[in-house]
Amino acid sequence: MNLPYSNNLPVQKLAAVFGSKVATYKYYWLIAILELVEEGYVIIPKKKIFARMISNSWYTINYFKISFGTQDNLQIAVQTIINEEKLDIDEKKDKIDLRLEFSTNKKTISQLLHFDKNVPHWFLSTWFPKKKQIRNL
Repeated sequence: MNLPYSNNLPVQKLAAVFGSKVATYKYYWLIAILELVEEGYVIIPKKKIFARMISNSWYTINYFKISFGTQDNLQIAVQTIINEEKLDIDEKKDKIDLRLEFSTNKKTISQLLHFDKNVPHWFLSTWFPKKKQIRNL
């Protein structure tokens, strides 16, 4: 990906994140963070980011039936969450976010935790290439 050059920002590191396009996670991760920052969040719990990733992919998965590939579990997560949380496919994004952020359903939490396995690590690895993964919500 070619991003505009800047003397003040390491845009080459952000471009490197999108060098490998195996899964959509990193796109939804970045979109979620950008939206939450625009809403005024300075400290963002990962669970909030993961919930936003699901709500942002909701329409694409449910209406267009887009398959993101075998290594991308967004479809599985959305389908599981629809069934477990009793949400409609045309649910409003803010309702999905709230339901996921405050869910105590073990299957829903498991789906959200799936994204904690690799998404933050792989997204941030270009900035911190020698750091190990740290998992917590």
